Amino acid sequence: MIERLCAAHPFGPDVREALTALLEESTRGVVEPLDDDAPDHDVWAAWTEGQLGRPWAEMSFLWAESYFFRKLLGATGYFAPGPWRGVDPFAPMKRAELGSDGTAETLAALDSLPQLADADRDTAVVQAAVWGNQADLAFQLSTDASGTTSGLVSGSAEEFWSLFGQAGQVHLVADNAAGELSADLVLIDRLLTTGRAEAVVLHVKPNPYYVSDAIPNDVIEVLHQLVGSAGEASAIGHRVQDALRDGRIAVRAHPFFCAPREFSDMPDDLRAEFSSAAVTIFKGDLNYRRLVGDRHWEPTRPFADAVSHFPSPLAALRVLKSEAVVGLSADTVSSLDEGGEAWRTQGSHALVQTRS
Repeated sequence: MIERLCAAHPFGPDVREALTALLEESTRGVVEPLDDDAPDHDVWAAWTEGQLGRPWAEMSFLWAESYFFRKLLGATGYFAPGPWRGVDPFAPMKRAELGSDGTAETLAALDSLPQLADADRDTAVVQAAVWGNQADLAFQLSTDASGTTSGLVSGSAEEFWSLFGQAGQVHLVADNAAGELSADLVLIDRLLTTGRAEAVVLHVKPNPYYVSDAIPNDVIEVLHQLVGSAGEASAIGHRVQDALRDGRIAVRAHPFFCAPREFSDMPDDLRAEFSSAAVTIFKGDLNYRRLVGDRHWEPTRPFADAVSHFPSPLAALRVLKSEAVVGLSADTVSSLDEGGEAWRTQGSHALVQTRS
């Protein structure tokens, strides 16, 4: 990942040395404090309390991942005065994915949506939102992703839509930018045009994170891509743009979304916001891990038990890329285990899980 960053940007010796030091610290050293004076320095000081000086390999995976990406931003000068201040180091990778042939084919395929019956359109939109998570650049950098879609191990589009009764405010916690965020905006458009939602709050990360995670600027990039496309993609883009302008869609970026914590530990202001939601939709593998707890649960543990801490009805749409999973039937687990493939981690299986 660091090699890719250095190839994508003309970083000077100071940034390259800082990235090399981060690589050395995170692979062979101990957890060191932040050495920048960023606006989030104090909150990270609280999150690192008791962790400094310990070997990275002793840290929880969620904590180590989050801290690595926060230190990487400091190393690239994201928070410091100078030419790299506020520059998303992962933007070239996101932009390449957004402009790829695969994304173009996906947007062109939206032209078929108006010809579908309502139920089929509902299914297609949910499937796109689920499988859009395959375009995870951090996952692609760290594994030989096959790109296959073997199918859902739990849930269905019908289960997802059953959550929506009387229209209210729906929250969507986004995961990746580019192609996946395009699919998220298509889902948001469907929620609004069918009257299942009066308004939608789209939550993104406040800072670059996990390579491809969406930040506010990515919403603008993807919206421009949709509006500048042809056919149904452009129509959806214009409707989303209008909804943003009149307040039916709001974009928010709470600092907690970059925290090395699970959602059971979210601060009071964020919990209060989710408490008022008619439905909250969580996208992607990382949000799922933070939602159910990043642990080796028995996969048959009921999903409702794992998310009992959450204050409103919710849905999780996720491609499996890590070990943590709950809510599966014993027969499903047995069948998948007997198949002999790494079904939990290779990105070939997905799920839709809900709690009403």
